[in-house]
Amino acid sequence: MIKLIATDMDGTLLNSKGELPEGFFDTLDELIDRGVIFVAASGRQYYTLADNFGKAKDKMLFVAENGSFVVHNGKELFSKILPKETIMEILKEVNKIPNCFPVVCGKKYGYYKDTNPRFLKELQKYYYNRKQVDNFEDIEDDFLKVAIFDLEGSSENSYKKIDKRWKEELQVTVSGQDWVDIFRKDIDKGVAINYLQQKFNITHEETMVFGDYFNDIQMLQNAYHSYVMVNAPEELKKYGRFMAKSNDDNGVIEVIEREVLKKDA
Repeated sequence: MIKLIATDMDGTLLNSKGELPEGFFDTLDELIDRGVIFVAASGRQYYTLADNFGKAKDKMLFVAENGSFVVHNGKELFSKILPKETIMEILKEVNKIPNCFPVVCGKKYGYYKDTNPRFLKELQKYYYNRKQVDNFEDIEDDFLKVAIFDLEGSSENSYKKIDKRWKEELQVTVSGQDWVDIFRKDIDKGVAINYLQQKFNITHEETMVFGDYFNDIQMLQNAYHSYVMVNAPEELKKYGRFMAKSNDDNGVIEVIEREVLKKDA
């Protein structure tokens, strides 16, 4: 019996327009009626995730910022923060890479300086609570990660340079075609899911997860019912035990209704 379902957002639960699938809220209510815990697990900011789900946000849990911030009913359950000194050292490295724009992700806001139009458009999509600053050093917050928006493509540009410098000390993950996330080495979506499994006494076999990108690997490894979206990169598909239809074909909902709610496919 499935007791916990966790899904990534972009490229997984959300369609290419960034919309929740049709009928999602009805499906969520059915899961809750059956006692299933539903988790949105994303590199996105908590406040953005809460806004994505509107009034349903109090019915579910959030694993935000790639696992470093877990929230339920607006209250923090779990977090792993980065020292401010480390944040400043990371930013020095990012500043050496052309066409890269950092976001310092705190518990309160996503902080940014640059005003590149393409960067701002993406920033608005992922950071509901955001604040422009003149100097990152002046920020007073608990820091969760640094996100880098890369105009030249994250995997071939900023990831290689940042990973080479920080891979021994921090986790550097390609979280999207244009994004790299840098956070603590002892945290990822899988660690957060394991925390929830222990907290709610849920086993590996009672857990179902969905993902489509490299920051989902550890989460996929923490569930027997691990589904990779058909639209995922080919090299990611080996990490899932099963395959789901694409995000534009409502793959997550289709699997849930068939395998958990036992409706006709």
